[in-house]
Amino acid sequence: MIALKNIDKIIAFLKSCKDVKAAKAGLMEGYSLSEKQADAIVEMKLRSLTGLEREKLENELAELKKLIAWLAEVLADGKKILTIIKEELAEVRRKYADARRTQIMESADERTVEDLIPNEEVVVFISHKGYVKRVLLQEYRTQRRGGKGVVGTETKEEDFVEDVVVTKTHNYILFFTDKGRVHWLKTYNIPEAGRYASGKPIVNMLELKDEKITAWIGMEDFSDKEFLVMITRNGIVKRIGADAFANPRKGGVIAITLKENDSLIDVKKTDGNREVFIATREGYAIRFNENDARELGRTGQGVIGIRLREKDEVIGATICGKPHVLTITENGYGKRTDFSEYRVQARGGMGITNIDCTDKTGKVVGVKAVDDNDEVIVISSKGQTIRSPMEGIRVIGRNTQGVRIIRLGEGEKAASFAVVQKEAAEPAAKPAE
Repeated sequence: MIALKNIDKIIAFLKSCKDVKAAKAGLMEGYSLSEKQADAIVEMKLRSLTGLEREKLENELAELKKLIAWLAEVLADGKKILTIIKEELAEVRRKYADARRTQIMESADERTVEDLIPNEEVVVFISHKGYVKRVLLQEYRTQRRGGKGVVGTETKEEDFVEDVVVTKTHNYILFFTDKGRVHWLKTYNIPEAGRYASGKPIVNMLELKDEKITAWIGMEDFSDKEFLVMITRNGIVKRIGADAFANPRKGGVIAITLKENDSLIDVKKTDGNREVFIATREGYAIRFNENDARELGRTGQGVIGIRLREKDEVIGATICGKPHVLTITENGYGKRTDFSEYRVQARGGMGITNIDCTDKTGKVVGVKAVDDNDEVIVISSKGQTIRSPMEGIRVIGRNTQGVRIIRLGEGEKAASFAVVQKEAAEPAAKPAE
């Protein structure tokens, strides 16, 4: 438009220029034009001088000014921007939308850490001073009762194995403490070690607050059809649904509210319709239906399970789901007794004799329900273990002392034991060819 308004002067100027370079320089200086504008004027054809071409250029300029004004208005209004985007996307959908021809599939390589860990049967050990490890169950060979055993775990000085549990690597283990709290841990997060290793401190894996692990159980799931029965040292029993612990929380939560001078010592899992068997250190026991204890919430205190005699205390419990109860004493003696010899009572009684505790047998270490297809792994206070078939422990009456299960050294005591199924035993060694 600048050229058209000054056409006569520009034509005269161009005719006087020696070359194109001089013409461009003169136009840029004389009319304050850019290099591109000067190029456009130099290359302008004579037809652009007609009235029709002039009117065309004027209309184009007017349209460009209108577009510039509209764009400035849009940029200043966020709602208009969104409206335009919606309209343009709708138009794209109208023109190009059709059925997807590709199929989106999950990559075979998208795996979690748990997918890479075999779900194997393991024995988990915890020591009195809080060391924990897991060992493959098949590492323990079967022996006859009365044998010397093999090393199950090497313990540090003045420490001893306090408890064991048989579970699988993908399962959660619920750790219950003497303060009545519960902590969650995946079994594969417990370090795997050989029989001679002492394990790692459990305090490095759980957030314990001046509390000690006293019971732990493996959980495959947290069904509302399963229950946990908790037993305290003073004979209190609490029954709670397993689903109350379905949401793992860092730092643990309260599982039972304890009275003064009491502590949580055992926890058992049930289907809601079992009979509970509670045993004391002095050799007494009581059997009652778990429904005698009403279901409570996490912070409930529980009800009386067994009334204790003077200087006695509860050392463990089991569920009457198998024919016999196995009782082990601290001096390595044990016996099987048919559950039918213990009448079902109302909870809150003082119980009846379970085993004849003498200086030879020592006090009771624990009790578990067993059958002929089970084997027992006994662990001593110095880490010695023996695995024996249940057939080697004869079934005898209540008021008896039992038979020797493990031979102990001087100052050594049976600390705990676990019961496993016979088919889980390590297979016999392959004969040499």
